[in-house]
Amino acid sequence: MTNAEIAAALDELGVLYELDGAVKYRVLAYSTAAKAIRESPVSVADLAAAGRATEVPGVGKTLAEKIDALIETGEIPAAVKLKAKYPPSLIEVTRVQGLGAKTARRLFEELGVATLDDLRKAAEEQRIRDLKGLGEKVEENVLAGLERLGEPGEGTGRVLLSMARPIAEELARTLREHPAADRVEVAGSVRRWADTCKDIDLIATAEEPRALAEHLLASPLIAAAGKPGPNGVRAQTQNGVSVDLRIVAPEAFGNLLQHFTGSAAHNVQLREEAVARGLSVSEHGITEVESGEVTLCPTEEAVYERLGYAYIEPELREGRGELKAAREGKLPDLVSLDDVRGDLHSHTTLSDGRNTLEEMAEAGRDRGYAYMAITDHSASHGFGDHVTAERLCERVAEVEVWNEGKRGFRLLAGSEVNIGLDGALDYPDDLLDALDWVVASIHTSFAISEKEMTARVLTAIENPYVDCIGHLTGRLLGRREPYGIDVEAVVEAAARTGTMLEINGNPNRRDLSEHHARLAVEAGATIVLNTDAHGVETLNNMAYAVATARRAWLTAKDVANTKSWREFKQALKR
Repeated sequence: MTNAEIAAALDELGVLYELDGAVKYRVLAYSTAAKAIRESPVSVADLAAAGRATEVPGVGKTLAEKIDALIETGEIPAAVKLKAKYPPSLIEVTRVQGLGAKTARRLFEELGVATLDDLRKAAEEQRIRDLKGLGEKVEENVLAGLERLGEPGEGTGRVLLSMARPIAEELARTLREHPAADRVEVAGSVRRWADTCKDIDLIATAEEPRALAEHLLASPLIAAAGKPGPNGVRAQTQNGVSVDLRIVAPEAFGNLLQHFTGSAAHNVQLREEAVARGLSVSEHGITEVESGEVTLCPTEEAVYERLGYAYIEPELREGRGELKAAREGKLPDLVSLDDVRGDLHSHTTLSDGRNTLEEMAEAGRDRGYAYMAITDHSASHGFGDHVTAERLCERVAEVEVWNEGKRGFRLLAGSEVNIGLDGALDYPDDLLDALDWVVASIHTSFAISEKEMTARVLTAIENPYVDCIGHLTGRLLGRREPYGIDVEAVVEAAARTGTMLEINGNPNRRDLSEHHARLAVEAGATIVLNTDAHGVETLNNMAYAVATARRAWLTAKDVANTKSWREFKQALKR
């Protein structure tokens, strides 16, 4: 049984428990374990067979027993019992955006809604609005959510880059270790650092191609595969991601790597421009149509040079004007991870972080940063008992003490303050003024109109103590669509007031998106790259923030936290 199948069964059980009114922490335990299993690079079924399933994060003894039963019988007894109470089709109803299990259960019990068709019919007949506490707005959201279920991209098996990339890098490392390997590179959307990936592409050259392909299948990350051959092999990982290894002669390595790295739009434009110049471009080489002469390229640089372009970084290969810029010598000098001097969005155990202030600060300093902000959530985001105004004042003092005697690194006392419905913030102005850095973010009431949401954020931007707007559109990739907001109005206000806009490096968010980040910079707004780290290990998420910035064509000059502390401080609007 694959990891994806085990994870799906636990996800289903979690939803069934939620339908049955189980306490929140119990439901969360199943979704957390399912996520860890889905993303596990090794077979959880093999771990279970060896009595080691509890080695997976979030899997305790009780969950391990349920996994054993699932593998042995194909079912989890608790799920069988709950399915007798609630039709399995009701689980699909809970996945409509805007509906939760609690509402789905009400619709089932009060309107007989058991399927998506039942739900659509109830909404179209305007029966949902008659239920107490729901109303017309919920009904409209249900219809919109049902429409989105059928949109392109839904159910296509795409996974977050953060799930695919570590696997791709580990498989590439495994291949490079084989004596027959010459060159091995990751290609495709993983190499372009796209938000999500459909599969993993690996390009290689080898003295013994078939032996290299067979070596890939020996990896414990691989669950199933086709027959290996001299041109490579297709396989599938334990967590259900497809892998395509292609092996080519060294003299054509650049042709194949370029072809399988470029997006469809980039490659189509490349081929069309080549045709206009009498050339034909494919993974097999560059052919001069009139003479039939074929040029093979050992490197990508040679491919682009033969076609009259400067080298184009993988992140830019999306068909968004990069070919014209490359021909005219106008490609940007993209920001890099080494340019980043500080991280300005992180959490500690004061709110929902996993590490203390001291642990987070030391981890930031160990990364070579010049500065770092601790920005725990504010009171109205569910932490009213922890982050009161008085406790935040104490945190300011703690940061001051920590900074004593430290040279070359400055810890900033900050807060991620929730933006209320009217744009008001959780703390009084004198406390906000005492902080070194304030991130203002939306965490509640996502369903208001675009006009109301925009006004809400604009009010926060106008606040003189708000330094930055966090994860502007609230999206969670594959889980929650961006809420309605006039991004153009926001970036104009941010540019005018000097309020920075964050690219959030959490790989589930990457918000601002590359499109909005490019729009913001073109409007004159300043970007800051943050991790939203909730533990020392997630400080590594800076790589995703940088990748989004690169895909947005941003340079180091476009990013505030590439500056020294003195320069950064001078850039603050206050």
